[in-house]
Amino acid sequence: MTDRKTCAMADNIEALSFEEALSELEKIVRGLEGGQMKLEEAIASYERGAALRQHCETKLSEAEARVQAIVQKANEALDMKPLD
Repeated sequence: MTDRKTCAMADNIEALSFEEALSELEKIVRGLEGGQMKLEEAIASYERGAALRQHCETKLSEAEARVQAIVQKANEALDMKPLD
């Protein structure tokens, strides 16, 4: 795949939500498991699937960090309240 195509593919993936990327990844997996693709098409699908997987992992990591920050703030707020 050329660098221009790789950049375009990455830009396209970056615009996807977690749910959109996961849905597309599931379609790719089903297509690859079906075994009906030509070799070049299967390789391109596999490459896109790998990029989608990475995107999903990044989105999950970001969400986990946000949740941890919320929990930490909530715990700090609870610790700072005086006991009656």
